[in-house]
Amino acid sequence: MSLVDHLEELRWRILKSLGSVLIMSIITFNFSNELVEILISPATSIKSDLNLQVLTIQGMFLLKWNLSIIGGIILSLPVITIQVWKFLSPGLYDKEKKILLPLILTAFLCFILGGIFAYTVVLPFSLDFFASMITADIQNNFSINYYFSFVLSLIIGAGIIFELPIVSFLFSSIGLINPTFLRNYRREAIAITVILSAIITPPDPISLIIMSIPMLILYEISIAVSWFAIKLFSKDK
Repeated sequence: MSLVDHLEELRWRILKSLGSVLIMSIITFNFSNELVEILISPATSIKSDLNLQVLTIQGMFLLKWNLSIIGGIILSLPVITIQVWKFLSPGLYDKEKKILLPLILTAFLCFILGGIFAYTVVLPFSLDFFASMITADIQNNFSINYYFSFVLSLIIGAGIIFELPIVSFLFSSIGLINPTFLRNYRREAIAITVILSAIITPPDPISLIIMSIPMLILYEISIAVSWFAIKLFSKDK
């Protein structure tokens, strides 16, 4: 294919992906009330009192629309994955074709697992900790928009952190890292990962401490993934 044909192919893949996101966002908007209930559930289940308030006239509408867009992107991931696959597969070797789709699906699964961990474990601990810091004559009244910004940044940040094994596989497959390297620089790598976690997740010590546990486990998994990637790609050499 010529450069123009490649660009035309890319344009149609992007348009189809955006169309899917738009349709799924509209569908998600119809269930925005249920999404709001799910996301505020951790706030209502903690021991400390925590009240959420809408502080602007258009606040709730913008909140539901933002949730719809995020939900539309998540629901469109299978379509986006297929479009990426169709665009890249003609230029890949047979072994790479066999690996790419499972790799994309695994990356999606890791992201979902990270989000579930943040929602079920990190979020309740963080909310309870901060809500318990209240003193007499002061009430825990938070903006609903700020609350959802905190929750979504925590969930998305945890999902990104859980992509560590995928990053290890990709870097190992092109020879940038190997299991020996990861073992020798374990402490430095964990320190860097903790710093990145502090940047990605909300800036509070509770989220960082709780996220440190799966980060340590994920790093050890990444060493095994690196060994597997090197072994897989060295068979034909």
